[in-house]
Amino acid sequence: MDSKLYSQTLGYQRSGSDQAPSPLEVGQVIDRFRLEEKLHVGGMAHIWRVSEVNHAGDSRLPLIMKVPRIKGGEDPATIVGFEVEQMIMPMLSGPHVPKFIAKGDFTRQPYIVMEQIQGSSLRPRLDEAPLALDEVIEIGSRVATALHDLHRQHLVHLDIKPSNIMFRTDGTAVLVDFGLSRHDHLPDLLDEEFMLPMGTGPYMSPEQVQFVRNDPRSDLFALGVMLYHFATGERPFGQPESVRGLRRRLWVEPVPPRALRADCPPWLQEVILKCLEVKPERRYQSAAQLALDLQSPSQVALTRRAEKLQRSSAMKTFKRWFFALGAEPGQERAKASDQLDRSPIILAAVDVDSATTELLERLRETVRRIVLTEPGARLACVSVMKTARLGLDELVDEQGQSLHVKQLVSLKHWARPISKALNLEEGRLTFHVLEASDPAAAIVDFARRNQADHIVMGARGTSGLRRFLGSVSSQVVAESDCSVTVVRAPGAPTSEPSA
Repeated sequence: MDSKLYSQTLGYQRSGSDQAPSPLEVGQVIDRFRLEEKLHVGGMAHIWRVSEVNHAGDSRLPLIMKVPRIKGGEDPATIVGFEVEQMIMPMLSGPHVPKFIAKGDFTRQPYIVMEQIQGSSLRPRLDEAPLALDEVIEIGSRVATALHDLHRQHLVHLDIKPSNIMFRTDGTAVLVDFGLSRHDHLPDLLDEEFMLPMGTGPYMSPEQVQFVRNDPRSDLFALGVMLYHFATGERPFGQPESVRGLRRRLWVEPVPPRALRADCPPWLQEVILKCLEVKPERRYQSAAQLALDLQSPSQVALTRRAEKLQRSSAMKTFKRWFFALGAEPGQERAKASDQLDRSPIILAAVDVDSATTELLERLRETVRRIVLTEPGARLACVSVMKTARLGLDELVDEQGQSLHVKQLVSLKHWARPISKALNLEEGRLTFHVLEASDPAAAIVDFARRNQADHIVMGARGTSGLRRFLGSVSSQVVAESDCSVTVVRAPGAPTSEPSA
C-alpha cells in the first residue's frame, strides 16, 4: 500500500495498539506456538516459521505466523488491514488459500498462524518479464480459477498482484494477504474508517480509484494488469504514486500488447484488453469466464481490441477524460456473490451422434429456457467423441473427413436455433468436442476445470443392462460439483435421477 494514499487518516488509534509489544525472539512461545525462524521482514508484518508446542490440531502442516509491525506511528490502515485479515481468513477454505490455524488478539500479541505454502510467489517472475506466452496463459488460467473460487466464497480480494500469488507444488494458485479485501458477510472496516482509495497503485481498478470496493471484476482488472506486464515487460498504467496519477486510467488507454510484442496473438490481446476495460460491464463478468477463454483460445471472440496496434486518438482520449470528470459511481452496497449469480457458466452436454431427434429438440428447448433467464450466462456446448482406451480409433470417416470436425459441425448445427432465438453476442456461446473413453468423466472434468455452474444433458431410454452398469447421466449427477438437469424425450422411462 502506498502511504501517499492515506494522508487523511492521521490521529487514528486502535484500542490496545498504542504500546508496542516486546521484540520477538527465536524459541519464544506465543500461546501454543514456538518461534523457530524469522523468514521475512516486511514493511507491514514479520513472517515467522513456527511449530505447535502440543502437536494438536493441524500439526502435520508446516506453519507460519504473521505478526504486524507495531512500533508506534504506523499508518493506521496497516493496523486495520491486519484486523480485516484476522476476520476474513477463518471464513475461507479450499486449496486456493492457506489453511487458517489461529489468531492472537491486539490486547496481548496480534498474530495469524496459517499453513505455510511450500512454493514461491510470482514476484520474482516480474523481473524476468516478458515471459514465454505459454507461461503467461498458464499463469492467467490458474489465477483466474483461484479468483473464482474466492469470489464464490463472497470475497473480493482487491490487492491482486504477483507478490500476493503463490503456487503449491502441484501448480495450484494460492492467494494470500487479505488486508485490503472485502467479504460480503463481514463489516468493511477500511470503507468505514478511511476516505481514500485502497490498493496497490499499478493494479488498482478504476472503480477502486472511485471508492467502490464490492465488485469482483476489480480483481479481473488487476489480473489483466499482471498478464499485460508478464506478456510485454511493461506496466499498462505505469506506477502512479498519487490519486491524481491513479485517475489517469479512467481515460488513458494502455499501449496495445501487440505493439510491444509482435508475437502476441490477437486472441491474447483481446483477452488482456477486455480485462483492462474502464467500465466493469465491458470486462469479463466472472473469473470463470476468463479462465474458460484462456483455456480455449480458438473460442475467443475477436473484436476491435484484437486489431489495435496503437492507442486511441487524442480526440477520443479527450472525450474519455471529459466524460470521466463527472462519472463517479454510486454508493450501492452490492455483494460480490450478486455478480457471480448474474454470470453463470452453463454447460450443455449434447450427444449429437446417438441421441434421437426428439431428445435433441427437448434438450435444446430446455437449454434455451435456462439461458433466457440468465442474461449474463456463458453457454458452453460440449460433445464427447468416444475413443478406445488403447487409442486405436479411426480419426476420419470413409470419405476421409475428420470425425472431430464433423462432430463440431453437428454441435454448432444443434445450437444454431438457440443462438438465433436469443441473439447471443460473440463470446457468450462456445463449442467444445472432447475425446475420451469415458464420456461421463470427461463431462464432469470439463465442468470442474471450467467451474461450470449448471450442467444440462440428455438421457436416453434405459435397459436392464444400462440400469446395471449405470448411465452417463446418472454418473454425471453423482460426481458433479454443480447442479445437473437431466432431460428426457417425451415418453421415455424416468428411472434416472435429475438434480
